[in-house]
Amino acid sequence: MRNLVRGLLAAVLLAALPLMSSASVLIGVSVNIAPPVLPVYVQPPCPSPGYIWIPGYWAWADEGYYWIPGTWALAPSVGLLWTPGYWGWESEVYLWHGGYWGPHVGFYGGVNYGFGYGGVGYEGGYWRGSQFYYNRSVTNISNTNITNVYNRTVINNVTVNRVSFNGGAGGVAARPSAAELRAGNEHHVGLTPVQRQHEQKAQADTTLRAAVNGGRPPIAATQRPAAFSGHGVVGARGAAPAGQAHAAAMNRNDRPPQAQRPAVSNRAGVPPVDRPLQAQRPAMSNRVGVPQVDRPPQAQHPGPMVNQQFRERGNAAAPPPRSPSPGVGRAGPDAGPRGAPGYPQARGPAQPGGAPAPQGAARERQAAPRPSGERQEDHGRSR
Repeated sequence: MRNLVRGLLAAVLLAALPLMSSASVLIGVSVNIAPPVLPVYVQPPCPSPGYIWIPGYWAWADEGYYWIPGTWALAPSVGLLWTPGYWGWESEVYLWHGGYWGPHVGFYGGVNYGFGYGGVGYEGGYWRGSQFYYNRSVTNISNTNITNVYNRTVINNVTVNRVSFNGGAGGVAARPSAAELRAGNEHHVGLTPVQRQHEQKAQADTTLRAAVNGGRPPIAATQRPAAFSGHGVVGARGAAPAGQAHAAAMNRNDRPPQAQRPAVSNRAGVPPVDRPLQAQRPAMSNRVGVPQVDRPPQAQHPGPMVNQQFRERGNAAAPPPRSPSPGVGRAGPDAGPRGAPGYPQARGPAQPGGAPAPQGAARERQAAPRPSGERQEDHGRSR
């Protein structure tokens, strides 16, 4: 009587689970594009006893293939194992065969998902009563208080590669065995609510799309379902960190550079970059003792102009020597050339009677600059 009650209770619990037949497993998405190869990543540690590894895989949406990270999940009932889904080439299309929970591991296309799923069965652990035992040779149970462990070397009898589909050109050439066919005819349990949440969150993450990450998802595996950040999240080999991948996916390249970075003219103390050179740096004439650079050479140095006048008029007297004092070249009563210290001032040509020539006219000629268009010969004769 007691055994009968236990049997009825187990039947009721099994009937309460979401069941799916083997025929419904074969109904899925079909596309004409082969899925990318499986990424290379490290398995995160098992969070606690009772969790079973669910390998990651490529799924399809309107945006193309996207990666569903591998994760650790609790079985919906004691004694159930996970059979991964796989893509298979059938009737000129790639058809998705969804994964499921069942008492035995069925056929998953011979795809080598790793970590105990080498293409046939599951070598990562087994049920013994109500306890799950882990094979430490293919599962990561570090930093976890798990005592139900054993060590068994796994020998792969299939070609080790990263192909993610069965059949067709380049696919895995594997066919289901008799035991896998029997497992396929058993009652199966579909995704648990947390597994479905895990898939939905992966589909909404743009960084997991193959078109964005180039087949190297930044979140390749998680320690717990639907936990895509924090401790226990690992990326694929060669993938950008999750934060950088998200920023790159959300970055807008249609903005002009001025909108992305403030203009230099908006910064205090820096002149605008679109102004002419004279507006960026003060003119040379604003500095004390330095002539303007945009004046003709005759206006900068009046001394040579006076010397040229003396030579044109045929005067035999030598021109006045230039003074090294800073007053040379300035307009005013003291603008005339001075002699060197300790020597008498140079005088103009003598007039009849021995009187020296007045210096006022020479000073006026020296201080007044000539118009740029007037020839030197005419200017000398006008005086």
